[in-house]
Order: sequence, then C-alpha cells, then structure tokens
Amino acid sequence: MRAVRGKSALPAGSDAPPPGDGRSRALTLPNAITLARLCAVPATVWLILHGRLDAAFFVFAGAGISDALDGWLARRLNAYSALGAMLDPLADKALLVCTYVTLALIGVLPDWLAMLVVFRDALIMGGVMLLNLLGAPPRMQPLFISKLNTLTQILLAGLALLLTGFALRTEPWLTLMAWVVAATTVVSGLAYMARLLRREAAP
Repeated sequence: MRAVRGKSALPAGSDAPPPGDGRSRALTLPNAITLARLCAVPATVWLILHGRLDAAFFVFAGAGISDALDGWLARRLNAYSALGAMLDPLADKALLVCTYVTLALIGVLPDWLAMLVVFRDALIMGGVMLLNLLGAPPRMQPLFISKLNTLTQILLAGLALLLTGFALRTEPWLTLMAWVVAATTVVSGLAYMARLLRREAAP
C-alpha cells in the first residue's frame, strides 16, 4: 500500500525465471503476506461500518506495514513472482478504494471524493483494457504524480481513521487533505489518460 509500485514485478531484462529460482514459485512468503493484506479489506470495511474506526486504524496501519514487509522479503529471499506482481497492486487498491467508499458512507469523508477516487481508477483500467482489446497493450510505468496521489490517499485514509476513531479534532486537517487528494487524483488521472491516448495514436 505504498506510493511506489512494482516491488513484486520481475526484474528488468528477465523474461522468465530459470528453473528452481525463487521467482518461479507462486506460494511464497511475500505472496502469503500480500494475501493476508487482501483479507484485511473486508475486516476493515466491517469495523468501519460498525463504528470501530479505532480498530480499523490499526488494521489499516498493519496493512501498510505488511506492504513494506512483503516487498523487503521478496528482495531478500529473491522470491519474485508474476502472481505477486498482480496481487500486490490489487490488494493495495482494494484496501484504499473500499476504505474510501466505506468512510464516505458513514459521513467521515466527502462522498464526492470517494466517487472521484473510484472513477479515476475505473477510467484508467477501462483505457488499459480497451487498448489491450485493440491489440496495443500499453506499458504502464508508475508516474511521479501517481505515486504522490497514492501517498496522499493513504495519509488521508489513515488520518481519517485515527482522528475520528479516537475522537480527536478532525478540522481543518481532513478538509485540507481531502482537497490535496482530490487535486492529485485529477492530475494523475489526466496524466495517465494522456499517456494512454498517445499510445493509441502511435503508429
């Protein structure tokens, strides 16, 4: 759940891992931690819906720690895999999107912000799928603004859970961070769409 993606991807220049290499295994310790983070999504949603934002904060924070841990283990154990490369961003995005939508449902975050976050991801995914169908799959390298957007989304979600869950002062911090997230979400979405359109227009 961090701003820098691709920690589980295969290293550049290696099309396929050699037999017996750690990258060829799907059931690795880093992947198990990533799966646990994915399982934290329904737990976080349940806790928020039942008013236990204090407990949800610890689950959310634990997911963030696990994200750093499985990346470190993948490098340390040379346990890269194609499965990990897919699961890692899926777990991160599922946790963020579900947390935003649920916090919006209970009135902690603005509903327009949750819709903006979901729409941006859906738009990018739709563009990638469309180009794949057209036979021109794009190479989606993370942009700096996208990393910044992910970081601000994480900070706002954690801040909302912390301040609301422990009955601390929420203003003006949540309002300020909400606008920062909105700005980076719009800019990063436009940047990705511009890249996709350039890819589609390329001969």
